[in-house]
Amino acid sequence: MDRAVMAKIRLIVSDFLLAFMWVSSGALNKLFVNRVLGWGHEPRGEIMKATLSIINMFFFAFLGKISKGGAYNPLTVLAGAISGDFSRFLFTVGARIPAQVIGSITGVRLLIDTFPEVGFGPRLTVDIHHGALTEGFLTFAIVMISLGLSRNIPGSFFMKTWISSVSKLALHILGSDLTGGCMNPAAVMGWAYARGDHITKEHILVYWLAPMEATLLAVWTFRLLVQPHKEEKEKMKAKSE
Repeated sequence: MDRAVMAKIRLIVSDFLLAFMWVSSGALNKLFVNRVLGWGHEPRGEIMKATLSIINMFFFAFLGKISKGGAYNPLTVLAGAISGDFSRFLFTVGARIPAQVIGSITGVRLLIDTFPEVGFGPRLTVDIHHGALTEGFLTFAIVMISLGLSRNIPGSFFMKTWISSVSKLALHILGSDLTGGCMNPAAVMGWAYARGDHITKEHILVYWLAPMEATLLAVWTFRLLVQPHKEEKEKMKAKSE
């Protein structure tokens, strides 16, 4: 079989597995702190959740690296696909994102069957417009940070992952009481499918449409901000020569 085809199959399988593991790990971390340690919403419990969350993000960043591009979040692959060619965009939208969604749905279903007390995931607690703006803002911020890190710190895995993890955690906390602060349509889809409200207007607009529009806006904004700076540097270099 052609190497390019094998690489695409590997990415699809990696996306499925990472999405499956991601939804499970986040819920299990909360279950561990709340039920096993019994700390609940105490300050030490929140600190432990934050610590486990950052460790978790480091672990998944490492998995993404060894899988050569595997991802658990549709917004991550969408941001890269927008910057690539049309065939890459089609592959991302037609294969990678569906694999992540199926992985999340499978992970949540297995998790609920195994641990019924785990709950039913994030819910929208504000009106639809407020929720869409919240998820859109959070997504715009994290995509801009991720694009900036990939350009300005190209080689440092630890530093990039540390800044990205702390940023994601801070943004998650900001939006947790309103929308769950998810910034991950596939993960939310897994929980929504389990509840049976995955095709509602609120779910589609707040957790899919708003984050994807924010991702597009972030990529285009980043290009506008970075490209002129790059062209200016090239002109300065040409003048010096």
